[in-house]
Amino acid sequence: MPSAETTPTFRDDLVKLIPAMRAFARSLTNNAADTDDLVQDAIVRAWSHAEQFTPGTNLRAWLFTILRNRYYSVAKHQQREVGDPDGVHTARLTIGPSQEWGIASRELKAALMKLPVEQREALVLVGGAGASYEEAAEICGCALGTIKSRVNRGRARLADIMGMDPGDTSLGTTAGLGASSAWDTRPVSSH
Repeated sequence: MPSAETTPTFRDDLVKLIPAMRAFARSLTNNAADTDDLVQDAIVRAWSHAEQFTPGTNLRAWLFTILRNRYYSVAKHQQREVGDPDGVHTARLTIGPSQEWGIASRELKAALMKLPVEQREALVLVGGAGASYEEAAEICGCALGTIKSRVNRGRARLADIMGMDPGDTSLGTTAGLGASSAWDTRPVSSH
């Protein structure tokens, strides 16, 4: 029986989930370099432990759990480091976007970073990565009702922070939190 790592399906499915992993990692790190490092580390760990994955089960949940656990392990070790949590130093090094959507993306990202981590990760998993409530509960290691509550409170708080109507259905949708809008700060190619 071939191992999961040698099957084309495992490799292809893993590659397809990289954008969703990047969006979730970005919601945790708030730093493009740390996001890339976290995703790369999670992929390497998943690949090296592929034999532990049971084919036919939820690969997205397995990968997001690895990514989330790695984030908390790294964060625990970085507590003694001096950081830039407000982004003050980073903001001085960057040039603001000239397009309206770029400004809106930054505002959304900044508002998301003001949410408690539990609400932010629930919103990003359900709204940005397209995970079901059940998948998000599995990834976060909590009850289904807890995830639903975190998403609901997160949406309400996000609306409040952004000065939007709490009933606005765009909060938490793929369009509102997708990897290509709120999290990906790389320049857009002109091709």
